[in-house]
Amino acid sequence: MAPSNFVDYVKIYCRSGNGGAGSVHFRREKYLPKGGPDGGDGGKGGDIVMVGNAQLWTLLHLRYMRHLRADHGMPGGGQRSTGASGKDIVIEVPLGTIAKDPETGELIGEITEDGQRMALLKGGRGGLGNDHFKTSTNQAPKLAQPGEDGVESFIVFELKILADVGLVGFPNAGKSTLLSVVSAARPEIADYPFTTLRPNLGIVAYHDHQSFVMADIPGIIEGASEGKGLGLRFLRHIERNSLLLFMVPADSDDIKKEYEVLLNELNKYNPELMDKERILAISKSDMLDEELTREITPTLPDVPYVFISSVAQKNLDRLKDMIWMGLNG
Repeated sequence: MAPSNFVDYVKIYCRSGNGGAGSVHFRREKYLPKGGPDGGDGGKGGDIVMVGNAQLWTLLHLRYMRHLRADHGMPGGGQRSTGASGKDIVIEVPLGTIAKDPETGELIGEITEDGQRMALLKGGRGGLGNDHFKTSTNQAPKLAQPGEDGVESFIVFELKILADVGLVGFPNAGKSTLLSVVSAARPEIADYPFTTLRPNLGIVAYHDHQSFVMADIPGIIEGASEGKGLGLRFLRHIERNSLLLFMVPADSDDIKKEYEVLLNELNKYNPELMDKERILAISKSDMLDEELTREITPTLPDVPYVFISSVAQKNLDRLKDMIWMGLNG
């Protein structure tokens, strides 16, 4: 999938269908010239429905959908026949997609399971036919209900990647390289900022045929929570992760400060992220000898840490153990 094909935000005008009108009808047969009312009910209007599809990874297929209108219900007929219901509009979305009101930000619904179905906008109810309005004093009512109107609204669809582990770090911290080494994912890797322009997912194999899902989130920069760089666009994906793996390269001027800047950006974006399990991986540590490692260790922040090198395959098994314990501890 090309980087330009990753779409995680779309806004669509949606309208559910109107309900069909109830029927004013009287039974008329050869030997029953004055039969009673038998007008049927109108059909229900179509819903706007969101359905989870585990085979989708992006909202790309919704990018050019600007207006979605469900069908109206059909009017009722004679012999108490109910009008046909309007056809629903079904919107298939990847797992981890939320729908919300663009004006208030209110959450309408979220999809986390394959096949999960959720009505976002209900269609109008069909009106009652005149058969419902007969009484002892009015045996020939010429009254029926109109159908209810449907509902219209803009709806924002946002994808928040479902992954166990989210990689957090500045550009060029080695996140993509780590993902490519520990999983079958093949993210683009190069020595310049923002090589990663979309989240990449990889399944990391663990002992006894177990595994966990790791997501490489595009690099954050200081000020990302205010919209600088690419960070703000992708910070929402971190909200779904159970564990955050912070990556700071060994050649950083101040590992602790860099970690704290990253942590601060997440805190400003969403303070609830501070409740997640955290691990610090000092990447590119193949350039460190034992003496330098000993000198750096006392300066590290108070968080579980490990010195790794994706290229030299250093301490990757230990990192997996720490992640597994963090996810299942």
